[in-house]
Amino acid sequence: MKKIYILGLLITALFQSGCSNDTQVKAWNMIKQGALLVDVRTPGEFKSGHLPGARLIPLDTISSKISAFGSDKSRPIVVYCKSGSRSSRAESILKAAGFTNVLNGGGYNSLMSVKGKLDSGEIKPASDS
Repeated sequence: MKKIYILGLLITALFQSGCSNDTQVKAWNMIKQGALLVDVRTPGEFKSGHLPGARLIPLDTISSKISAFGSDKSRPIVVYCKSGSRSSRAESILKAAGFTNVLNGGGYNSLMSVKGKLDSGEIKPASDS
């Protein structure tokens, strides 16, 4: 049982590191181009710090607030949370509701780190998003 738990932790770490820079660079490109930016964390987490321009729609309210995302199902939407787990669930909910251009931006701290690297020129923005 302990081995399965450790394997699960390793897979989670690999997943989170693997979706990091490329996905988050794409997220920042979408945000720069006017995507709706949605923080799916709790109000307390949002209050402690959030991305500029983000709209708070906690994961547990997304299904009942689908109308808050507008009627344009092709509208670009970037969702994020603390680690990428809740935003992954939010992405699935929105896609199931018919939204076709939704991206899980991952975790708040990772997005901020990539933004700092983009701003400093340490990494380059993707040429095609």
